[in-house]
Amino acid sequence: MTIDTRQIGLNCMALKARMAARTVTRAYDAALKPLNLRITQFTLLACIASDNVKSISALADYLAVERTTLTRNLQLLEKNGFIEFSTESSGRAKPILLTQKGEELLQKAIPIWEGVQDTLQEKLGNNEWHMVASSLGLLTKSV
Repeated sequence: MTIDTRQIGLNCMALKARMAARTVTRAYDAALKPLNLRITQFTLLACIASDNVKSISALADYLAVERTTLTRNLQLLEKNGFIEFSTESSGRAKPILLTQKGEELLQKAIPIWEGVQDTLQEKLGNNEWHMVASSLGLLTKSV
């Protein structure tokens, strides 16, 4: 074997990124729990509300997730009455819309999300916060 396997645990980018993602996800999920909302659902609602993403495929591309995984998550949001798919569709893409219930949930969740954002930024420090965000963006683009 040409590599000391201990180095994998210390240096593997996939492992480090996944560990960070799980840790950060737990912080947001714990804060959003009173609303019975997970950070993955919150970000979907926020992306849909932003009106920048017009279809499931576009949203999957934007979030870098498999379309089937995204579809399952969207179906749960639809089942709970937070989103709906527009019936006025040109072509195959069906626009995704927030319902009134989804908008209300998002408005309740935003201050909670902001609190977690502020706490994490405070813990990291402003310079490191921006460096991490920039590095993660660069990592995503480079793969």
